[in-house]
Amino acid sequence: MSLFSNFSLVTKMATDDYVGFTFFVGCMAMMAASAFFFLSMNHFDKKWRVSILVSGLITFIAAVHYWYMRDYWAVNMESPTFFRYVDWILTVPLMCVEFFLILRVAGAKKSLMWNLIFLSVIMLVTGYFGEAVFRDQAWLWGLISGIAYFIIVYIIWFGSAKKLAENAGGAVLSAHKTLCWFVLVGWAIYPLGYMAGTPGWYEGWFSGLNMDVIYNIGDAINKIGFGLVVYNLAVNASGYSSEKA
Repeated sequence: MSLFSNFSLVTKMATDDYVGFTFFVGCMAMMAASAFFFLSMNHFDKKWRVSILVSGLITFIAAVHYWYMRDYWAVNMESPTFFRYVDWILTVPLMCVEFFLILRVAGAKKSLMWNLIFLSVIMLVTGYFGEAVFRDQAWLWGLISGIAYFIIVYIIWFGSAKKLAENAGGAVLSAHKTLCWFVLVGWAIYPLGYMAGTPGWYEGWFSGLNMDVIYNIGDAINKIGFGLVVYNLAVNASGYSSEKA
């Protein structure tokens, strides 16, 4: 199949294909966010540039995967589960890294970063097992994934990460609290998608919801939102204004 024939296949989208629409919009939104973060890096103090860079990498990786997932959906009209989890296994740990990066000013140690990364990988691997490999035991793998998620929530809301944020105070504490809300509320969108797309005792609860639409909306909110929180922190901490642009 030639490049042009494949392109024509991808561009055909039914007016009621809401899943395809969210893949397309998600891809464009992630690309725009990446350009915004990358182009703004040099406006900030050096200590915040890595945080902005990571924000751009998160949305850039997601944009590339959404490009593939959009094409996969257009050709096969089925959920691109594998591509989605490859995206998450790269971007979610990077979102955890953001906590460490903004808390370095308060003396955060790398052990905090590695603990959050480890828990996020457990959360994602077990989620993939339940959604794609051991679907008959999806509820069990979802439970394990949920436990890892709640440990992350505990660490950032009540554990060592919270203490570091309180020690830092000011803009860092404000940004940390906002990121915590993203994890608590924004990441809670994903279990809805998981239960909408897997069998279990919860079948029927979310039968009217589409798994991919939920995941796509969740990705856009969380990945771009995370980056904007970090961007706002860098603005406040660096004293950046439009006059310096």
